[in-house]
This record gives sequence, C-alpha cells and structure tokens, in this order.
Amino acid sequence: MRLLTIGAFARATGLSAKALRIYDDCGLLPPAAVDPHSGYRYYAPEQADRARLIAGLRRAGMPLAEIRTVCGLPPAAAAEALDAWWRRVSADTAARGRAVALLVDTLSERGTTMSETIFRYATRCETGTVRDSNEDTAYASAALLAVADGVRGPAGSTASAEAVDALRPLEQTDESQADLLAALADAVSRADRAVRAHATDADQPATTLTALVRRGTRLALVHVGDSRAYLLRGGELSRLTQDHTYVQTLVDQGRLTPAEAGSHPQRALLARALGAGAEVEADLALRTALPGDRYLLCSDGLSAVVEPGALHAALTEADDPESAVERLVELAYAAGAPDNIACVVADLAA
Repeated sequence: MRLLTIGAFARATGLSAKALRIYDDCGLLPPAAVDPHSGYRYYAPEQADRARLIAGLRRAGMPLAEIRTVCGLPPAAAAEALDAWWRRVSADTAARGRAVALLVDTLSERGTTMSETIFRYATRCETGTVRDSNEDTAYASAALLAVADGVRGPAGSTASAEAVDALRPLEQTDESQADLLAALADAVSRADRAVRAHATDADQPATTLTALVRRGTRLALVHVGDSRAYLLRGGELSRLTQDHTYVQTLVDQGRLTPAEAGSHPQRALLARALGAGAEVEADLALRTALPGDRYLLCSDGLSAVVEPGALHAALTEADDPESAVERLVELAYAAGAPDNIACVVADLAA
C-alpha cells in the first residue's frame, strides 16, 4: 500500500500538518503508519475523506467529542446526527440572541428615561374611492400606536375598534420589560374574545392588528394579519412585520416570487387574524427605539398600492408626522385608493 507523508497528505486534503497532528493526538485520525525511529507520520490515501469530514465539522464549530461520534456512523446516520446537532446549536444561538437583545434594551434604556422621550404623532383613516364604509381603525397616543383593518362586512369596523380598545389599558400601566410582553399577549387574547363576541350565524367578523406599546425607549410590537409597521432610521426604511397571508406563505415556501405575490388574485387572503381560526396567534417582539426614529403603521390600503420607494421618500422628505401622513394618503388616492386607508406616523423625540 502506497503511503503519503504528512506533508503530501496535508496538501492532498487542504489541511495543515499541525491540524493533522492535533487530530492524531485526540484519536480522531491516527496515521496509517509511524516511523519507529523518526516518529514521522504516514497516511493512506483512503483516509482523505475522513480528514476532510473532520475538517468540515471543525469549521462548522462541532466539538471534537461529537465529531468522534459522527465519524463513527454510516453516512446516512452521520447526516442525521449532524442535522440534529445543528438544530440544537441554532436553538441555543437564538436563545442567546434573545438574551443579548434584552441586555441591549436594558443598557440602552439606562441612558434615556421615559420622561426624556416623547412620541410626536399623526393619524389618518380614510374610506378610499371604492368602499362604501370604513372598516379600518388608526390610533396614536404617547404610549400606543395601533392600526387595525376589519374584514367581512359592516361588523369589521366594530372588530377593528374593539381590537385597538383592548390595548388601551396598557397606556396607563408601567410593567417591566418582561411583564410588558405578557401584558400585551393578554391584551391580544382579550381583543380576540371581544371580536368573536360579535360573531353570528351569518357573519363572523375579523380584523388585523399591528401596534407598538412604548416604555421609554423600549417598544413592544404586536402583529396579526397584513397591516404593517415600518421604521425609518438613519435614512433607511425597514419593515418590522411580515404579512400573515396565504400568498406570503407561498412566497416563504418558494412557490411564488415576491413580484408574483404582488399581483396574485388571493394576495389579500389572510392566514391569521383576530376573530378567525381556532385561536389567535400573534407575533410579539421587543425593540429598542432611538431618538430620531420615525415609525409608520398602516393598513394594506396604503402598503398594497404605494411602492416601498414612494413610502421611503414620503417619510424621509416630510418635516413632521402631520406632513408625512398627508403625503402618504395623497399617494394612496393617486393610486386609486381601492381600499380603506389607515396610517399612523410617529417620531420619537428626545
């Protein structure tokens, strides 16, 4: 059997001689032979695949003890073990990320108190040019921004108003950061029950809900449906929510492109809403706000007809929330305003 020197084997596998000595010392990749006089290591060519596998697992961050286990398995079982390990690592990374985010929020909050920041805000809620009634609700205060889009007939306006009203007790409370999310989850459950209370045999109203609850520079976000929240920070516009729609599900599955989703005939079909389905499932998140941030909450009567670039320009160019709201509504009407339009713009000012 032809053996390779450690240098030749290192070149063949793309590894360093130092790495090969480490793998030998820990018993992961012993050489095929060792010169009894010089101690020089020699490797068999068929050891190359195992060497590359070990190196790949090390680059992925797998501990040597687990690499030993994976390398001792048949290929299919090794693939399953690797996948299971990565799922554990991903879950742990996500948990650490949440812990870091909470610490960042806490440290950021120490430099700015509730009394040092305020929301300056403006709201508009328009029927549009096609609808006979307005089922949207827009609301803003020093502690709460909210937009809700009622669906399924005249009761939709009641549903959207009930959803926002269920959050209003949070304006008067002062929960800790952790308690705030729990209180927000309870409020969403109350909103869901309130909407369902208006259901009849002939009609079951439902509504979207997107809201931000402020505690100083901490923001708690709740989102159900296809209303949206945006953040303008440092000239960059980012979306804080993901649509809970049938079409977005197809995009997530790779069955539609975002461009195809925009013209899909069922793009407004909701996958989640208050008052619909077995129970409410809301997205909840904590964020850190910075003085100078500008927030936009809106129903799809705005976001579905006004391109992101135009939203960005309107929010960037407006001197204050009132001017921004005015411009956004103008853009919706210029695009035909086929749906109700609800929007809230708020600036966090020191």
